[in-house]
Amino acid sequence: MAWLYLVIAGLLEVAWAIGLKQTEGWTRLVPSMITVVLMIASFYFLSHAIKEIPLGTGYAIWTGIGAVGTASLGILLFGEPATAVRIACIGLIIGGIVGLKLAA
Repeated sequence: MAWLYLVIAGLLEVAWAIGLKQTEGWTRLVPSMITVVLMIASFYFLSHAIKEIPLGTGYAIWTGIGAVGTASLGILLFGEPATAVRIACIGLIIGGIVGLKLAA
C-alpha cells in the first residue's frame, strides 16, 4: 500500500501545482481553496507512504512525479515549449524515479 500511497501523493502534487497557477497569486477564492485541499491530501498520502518507504526515496519519487507531471501538463495545457532538451530532462527524471524504485 505504501507505493500506492506514494503514487497518489505524487499525482495530487501535480494537481495542486496546476491548481496553484489557477489561483492567480491566491486572488481567486475557489481555486485557492481547492489547491489547499489538494496540498493537504498530497502531504497526507506522502506521510503514510514514508511510514514504510525510506524518507529520501519517498520524497525524491514524490517530487519526481510532481516535476514530470507538472512539466508535461505545462506543455500540454499551457503551451509551454516542448524542446528536445526539455523532453530529455523529463526523461532523465523518469529514469531517476525508476532507479529509486528499483533500489528500494
